[in-house]
Amino acid sequence: MESLFDELIEAQRQKVLACARRIVPNITEDDILQPNDFPALELHPHFRYEEGILEGLMTARMAFLAKKSPLIS
Repeated sequence: MESLFDELIEAQRQKVLACARRIVPNITEDDILQPNDFPALELHPHFRYEEGILEGLMTARMAFLAKKSPLIS
């Protein structure tokens, strides 16, 4: 299950990057970590939608891993 999350997250990262590059052609992977530095991205609803999906997948992965791992005392 963990590898499935990893695959989904990586595919969505690539989708977010491709979306960002349609809006800001010379953007890098590091740049999309701070989209507020690029007003065209900050205000673009499609980019924000795809970014939201990525965040949701990463949150689901963290929840899965937390549930799977026993708490350390």
